[in-house]
Amino acid sequence: QFPFGRRLPCDIYWHGVSFHDNNIFSGQVNKFPGMTEMVRKITLSRAIRTMQDLFPLEYDFYPRSWILPEEFSLFVDEVRMMTDSDPAWKPTFIVKPDGGCQGEGIYLIKDPSDIRLTGSIQSRPAVVQEYICKPLLVDKLKFDIRLYVLLKSLEPLEIYIAKDGLSRFCTEPYQEPTLKNLHQIFMHLTNYSLNIHSGNFIHSDSVSTGSKRTFSSILCRLSSRGADVKKLWSDIISLVIKTIIALTPELKVYYQSDIPAGKPGPTCFQILGFDILLMQNLKPVLLEVNANPSMRIEHEQELSPGVFENVPSPVDEEVKVAVIRDTLRLVDPQKKKRKDDHLLCIEDFYASLCKSSLHTIGKCQEYSHPSLYTIISMCCRCQVSKHISEADEELLDAGRADGPGYNSAKSPEAGLPSLCLKQVFPKYAMQFNHLRLVDRVAALFIRFLGVKGTTKLGPTGFRMFIRNCKLSNSSFSMASVDILYIDITRRWNSMGIEHKESGMCLQAFVEAFFYLAQKKCKSLPLHEQVALLIDFCEYHLAALDEKRLVCGRG
Repeated sequence: QFPFGRRLPCDIYWHGVSFHDNNIFSGQVNKFPGMTEMVRKITLSRAIRTMQDLFPLEYDFYPRSWILPEEFSLFVDEVRMMTDSDPAWKPTFIVKPDGGCQGEGIYLIKDPSDIRLTGSIQSRPAVVQEYICKPLLVDKLKFDIRLYVLLKSLEPLEIYIAKDGLSRFCTEPYQEPTLKNLHQIFMHLTNYSLNIHSGNFIHSDSVSTGSKRTFSSILCRLSSRGADVKKLWSDIISLVIKTIIALTPELKVYYQSDIPAGKPGPTCFQILGFDILLMQNLKPVLLEVNANPSMRIEHEQELSPGVFENVPSPVDEEVKVAVIRDTLRLVDPQKKKRKDDHLLCIEDFYASLCKSSLHTIGKCQEYSHPSLYTIISMCCRCQVSKHISEADEELLDAGRADGPGYNSAKSPEAGLPSLCLKQVFPKYAMQFNHLRLVDRVAALFIRFLGVKGTTKLGPTGFRMFIRNCKLSNSSFSMASVDILYIDITRRWNSMGIEHKESGMCLQAFVEAFFYLAQKKCKSLPLHEQVALLIDFCEYHLAALDEKRLVCGRG
């Protein structure tokens, strides 16, 4: 570990919290710049909402959300309108602080007037969502799923999902929310960090019992009841891909800011924790995305009053060791150097770890825990025995890593388990590429940023975008362009978001682009309007590039 950074280059940097833990100029780092900011509750909600505006049926897996305090009046009005139209509707809402984690500050309400607006909400923004009142129960308990997702690359987009995850249970039998039980956190909140303090929490040596179990054990139980487990996995894969598609546009803006094209810099990968709730009809609902999911494989056990000891957690070990091991196998830099492009044996990789090829860089006590070293050392010798059903294997299988005529007996990985991380994108790209409209809008935004390293578009860049894409005319003058820029930029900058620089952020540019699309292509669904305007802009920019190329040759 190098708490204060390291000057010599490394193959893989394993940062504790964020990309900016230390300055790095080569190799691979296990964090994307901007990821921590992008998965905060407000930013994630905004990104999903943009996609819901374009594709409402495709993005119905995220609960209806309002951002506080800026949308408090809208929240009150919409709830009143829905209640008036349907008097039988008795909603419950869950309030989540924007920067909260591990269940901190979360509470349930029945009426908008119950939101704790005094003082704290102004200084600490939050998201309020419709609460899922009818979750799937197992043993009469509510639970959620933590799935591990590897974002291996942004460009091209490459996503892997772990075949197994964790199921984290509440510790009191579930009842639908009432005014009497709203405050019973052990009944309504599935957070492990909360329920661990319940007297009913059960540590188990079995992966299929206790208050934390493997997701595969839940799938087996559902399958035995006749549930369509294959469709469930398909829905979960769809949810994960769509969520990452919603996040990638702004991640690309952060990426080009920290690692400008043409300058030396690392490549990035990151393990994300997706928290998913299953409804009674087995529809998955996205709760949140965690940029720094815990990789601890032990828990504290009280030996005597006030005396605690870390003891192994078989469930965590089963899932997390495989995720870490296979992430290292997928990003192994040595595989690019071998002629047959086979993966390096984990024993050899661990030997290179001992020779300082891999270094972990932790900047806080939680992430400098020796658990990571424990996991990596176990990667050298572990055998994963748990596999999901054959149907799920077929669904998630990304194909063998070996090519035609490959002799597995000579592979350095012959003695290792098959990869638990299965590629879902670009494998299923054909089914989801139509959703990547905002990605293309972000590419236009980045093109006109001008100064490398910035994340905001100035008024000159916005005017250049309008001119080069031939979007101004007699009914939309450049004076109107300036007014549009000022109005939208001012409103986004007044939302209380931290801004290190002035100008138009990507979300504001997307709003302006949607406005222009609706103005230019009327009487069409929004996603068709946006797609047509993107095609129009890309056509004129391609013609301009060709003209410049010809002039350059001349």
